[in-house]
Amino acid sequence: MSSRVVLLAGPSGAGKSRLAELVGLPVVRLDDFYRDGDDEAMPRSPLGIVDWDDPRSWDGDRAVTALEQLCTTGFAELPIYDIAADGTVGHRPVSTEGSPLIIAEGIFADQITGRLRDRGLLAAAICIRHHRLVTFARRFQRDLREHRKPPFTLLRRGLLLLRDDPQVVRRCIEAGCEPLHPKAARRRIETLLTESRSL
Repeated sequence: MSSRVVLLAGPSGAGKSRLAELVGLPVVRLDDFYRDGDDEAMPRSPLGIVDWDDPRSWDGDRAVTALEQLCTTGFAELPIYDIAADGTVGHRPVSTEGSPLIIAEGIFADQITGRLRDRGLLAAAICIRHHRLVTFARRFQRDLREHRKPPFTLLRRGLLLLRDDPQVVRRCIEAGCEPLHPKAARRRIETLLTESRSL
């Protein structure tokens, strides 16, 4: 039995990873499909560092190929990306474990909505959203905890993202994602899972 994908899109810090953990389904971390930081084509932010929030910094083709393999064969070797190291640092095996649904979450999840739908692999596309001040605080705390970049860089980046969060949500909605707060999104996924198991 092949699986289908529930995409969790939305601003960085909105709670996508936390929700993915809570629902208990196999998870693909789409942020692991970033391009390496030394790639000359990587976009730069006004801070002079790699712009990790620009879709051009991410390899959507590779993500779709991996998701298709996982859904159709039940198994895939997925990259492990370390933002602090600006590159892929290893790989991890992921199995669907026979689940009819898998979660794929990341800030660029909206970029592959159409391609997954065209392949018949999309179960739902959801944009996780909070008030942007909540998202700002959660993102900053997470990035400090994970030592992603120096604190001052993280603060400057966080203020830029605070400004851009509404545009990210708009982009996701235009791509076909349903905007939901995390609790409503969890209920939506649980309903989808019940429906999928009854087929």
